[in-house]
Amino acid sequence: MIDLHLHTTASDGRLAPAALVEAAAAAGLTTLAITDHDTVAGLPAAGEAARAYGLTVIAGIEITAVDDGRDVHILGYFVDVADPALAEFLARQRADRRRRLDEIVARLAALGAPIVRPLPGESGDDASAVGRPLVARALVEAGHAASIADAFDRFLGVGRPAFVPRRGAAPAEVIARIAAAGGLASLAHPGKTGRDDLIAAMVDAGLAAVEVHHPDHTAADRARYSQIARDRRLLVTGGSDYHGPDSGRADALGRVTLPAADYAALAARAA
Repeated sequence: MIDLHLHTTASDGRLAPAALVEAAAAAGLTTLAITDHDTVAGLPAAGEAARAYGLTVIAGIEITAVDDGRDVHILGYFVDVADPALAEFLARQRADRRRRLDEIVARLAALGAPIVRPLPGESGDDASAVGRPLVARALVEAGHAASIADAFDRFLGVGRPAFVPRRGAAPAEVIARIAAAGGLASLAHPGKTGRDDLIAAMVDAGLAAVEVHHPDHTAADRARYSQIARDRRLLVTGGSDYHGPDSGRADALGRVTLPAADYAALAARAA
C-alpha cells in the first residue's frame, strides 16, 4: 500500500519520524512520503527507520502558498532536499510561521485564553515548522477548548477572534520552487480547501498532479478531481494526511491510500 501524505513532529504531527515509520509498517504500508509543512527535517530519520522495515520513503513536502489571504497547500514529491534555493525559501516560510504563532498567542492572551510557551510539540528548532494545530492542542490542554475542532471553531479558524492571516508566496511561485528542486507539485486536498478557481492557472504554472484520495474527500469529490485530472492531464496523488494519535487525523492510516498504477505514473514522470 502507498501513502503519500504523512506528517511527523518536524511540523504538526504527533509521532517522531521513526515512530511514524513504525506505525506505517504496522498499517501495511510499503511506500510512503513524509510531507511535513514547510520543512524536510523529518526525512533523514524516516529514511533510516524505513530501511529496517524494508519500506520505501520518497522525499516529500507540503508547502503553504497564499492567495487572496487564504492558504493553498501544495505537495511536492521527489524533491532534492539538499537544494540550497529550496532550503532558503523554506527557512523564510518557517520564519513567517513563527511570526504568525507569536501574534496568535498574543491575541489569545487578550481574549482571556492564555497558553504557555513553548507549546506542546514546539521544539524551538528553526528547522521545524510550527502552526495552528500546536496552538489548538495547547488550548485543549489549558482547558480553553474541549477539542482541537472546538479550538478552531471558537478561536483559530478563518474569521475567528485569534485568527491571523498568513503572509507567503503565491501558488505559482511554490510550484516553481518545487520544480526547480527537481520535484513534482500536487494540489493538496482540493475538496477541503475549495479553490478550484485556481487550478487552471496552477496548471499553466506547472502543476503536475492533484490529490484525489484524501480522508476529507467524499466519493463525489474523488470523482470530480479524477475527472479534472483527466481533463487537465494531471497525475493523481493521495494519502491519509495522518498526523498521529489524538490529532484529529488518526483514522485514515492504512485506509486512504494511492492506487499502485497512479504511483507508478508519478514515479515515471519523476524519473
